[in-house]
Amino acid sequence: MPVQYPAALPEPLRPLLPALLRGWSRRCPQCGDGALYDGYTTVRPLCAACGLELFHERTDDAPPYFTILILGHILIPLLLLDEILFAPPQWVQIALFVPLTTLLTLWLLPRVKGALLAFQWSRFMHGFGGETD
Repeated sequence: MPVQYPAALPEPLRPLLPALLRGWSRRCPQCGDGALYDGYTTVRPLCAACGLELFHERTDDAPPYFTILILGHILIPLLLLDEILFAPPQWVQIALFVPLTTLLTLWLLPRVKGALLAFQWSRFMHGFGGETD
């Protein structure tokens, strides 16, 4: 059986850091001018500024997974530190950490999704390279 080598990329990789920063700020990864979302996390089909097709993004379950991973590393040490230093009653911890967790999750999720979409764009993944999946 002959060895099959992967096809070469159509062009050099797009710059990753600027794309990630644009995605994190919920802007188009290509131009940075157009809004990435129509709603909270509904990706626009096209960038209004540069016309980049965004409808083939495939972030799927990755944004919630990474959001949980990041917030777990932030909130669990805070909760443990709070318990060790202050030992407040449980109702105080619930009153503090439930809203904090909710607000941080709502703030972080669209930013993580934007960064993942920008990563896909910068690496020609899921239709961002001109071919279909």
